[in-house]
Amino acid sequence: MAATVLLGACGNSNETSSKTSDLSSMKIEDLTKAAKKEGQVNSLGMPDTWANWKETWADINKKYGIKHKDTDMSSAEELAKFESEKKNATGDIGDVGVAFGPLAVEKDLVLGYKTSYFDEIPDWAKDKDGKWVIGYTGTMSFMTDKKAVKNAPKTWEDIKNGDFKVSIGDVEKANQAQFAVLAAAYAFGGDEKNLQPGIDFFKKLAKEGRLITTDPDIASIEKGEHQVMLLWDFNALNYRDQVDKNRFEVTIPSDKSVMSGYATVINKNAKNPHAAALAREFILSDEGQDNLAKGYARPIRKDAKISDEAKKKLLPDDMYKNVTPVKDSKAWDAALKELPQKWQEEVGSSIK
Repeated sequence: MAATVLLGACGNSNETSSKTSDLSSMKIEDLTKAAKKEGQVNSLGMPDTWANWKETWADINKKYGIKHKDTDMSSAEELAKFESEKKNATGDIGDVGVAFGPLAVEKDLVLGYKTSYFDEIPDWAKDKDGKWVIGYTGTMSFMTDKKAVKNAPKTWEDIKNGDFKVSIGDVEKANQAQFAVLAAAYAFGGDEKNLQPGIDFFKKLAKEGRLITTDPDIASIEKGEHQVMLLWDFNALNYRDQVDKNRFEVTIPSDKSVMSGYATVINKNAKNPHAAALAREFILSDEGQDNLAKGYARPIRKDAKISDEAKKKLLPDDMYKNVTPVKDSKAWDAALKELPQKWQEEVGSSIK
């Protein structure tokens, strides 16, 4: 099947256009050949420890001889880097929260690339021109260090009534942390149009001195610097297994949680556009989807062939019975624009 790459909206330089116009109707074989010639792909926000990217990059290198380098950063920072560097781009491809996909298109920062698997991707999980495509989904979970917390919380009410500290990360920048606010809003009667119940929940924790806004990572988790962490399920399970599987409990809140996805975006000014496009092609292949599942992320392609090894890495399906996807993406997009300031004014100012 032909792989299709569609250029972003007007505003491309002649140099960029000439560099990428040949991608518009390339066959996979030709795309692969061009990618191998580039021999390098530089990613943003796709580190080894997230969703098993390590194995994906290793496979791409083994299969195509393409070397890889990542600079870890948040979704907002990725788009800011695309925008600020322009023709001096250091990043070819990024992995961003779904809300940042339309924003990248609006700002004319990305190339479209549909891949061979485009028809298998649900409509909600892709841009019609392939300017962003979700590769995997995540659900907001609780990760509890049982050394510090005797009774691991199972619901948002358990957190509200507890005496332990809760780590959410940087709500002003990080997509994962922003969805934690939405999940809490759902649990306490709000939604995309009304995040206030979630804001009030975290404001209460902040005033009680129970809110931590630094991102949990392997080192800080192992040192015991976090008691209860709000993380995508794939991150929580990965961290748990890396540090000590018996020390941590990972659960999907039974009262309510939210599911979303992460999308690849290809820089309009990528120095290695063919390699970036091929990376997305691989990510959506059976092999790439299996790698993501082995990283505890739920593949976007329902018909992808996933190994038993990968299936065992995922949480039981019955934990997801009260999980809700974003119901109104336009309202959520609007809320995200206001959330950083609202968070700083109401919650950040209350953190002790």
